[in-house]
Amino acid sequence: MSINFSIISKSPEIMGGSPVFVGTRVPIQTFFEYLKAGDSIDDFLDGFPTVTKEQIMTLLEEIRQQIIEEVA
Repeated sequence: MSINFSIISKSPEIMGGSPVFVGTRVPIQTFFEYLKAGDSIDDFLDGFPTVTKEQIMTLLEEIRQQIIEEVA
C-alpha cells in the first residue's frame, strides 16, 4: 500500500515513529481503534481536534482506492 504523505507522516521523533496524521501527534491506528470500538468519525474528531475531517475523508478514500486496485 502506498502512503499519501499529504495526510500521513512518520518520524522517529513523533510518537516513536508511528504513522500519524500530518501536523498532529495523533496516530492513524487510534482512528481505527475508535471505529473498531463503534465510535463515529465525529466522536474521533471531537476527541482529537487537531485532525480534520478532510484528513479522515482523504485517508478513507485512499484505502478505498487501494482495496479496489488490489481486487481488480
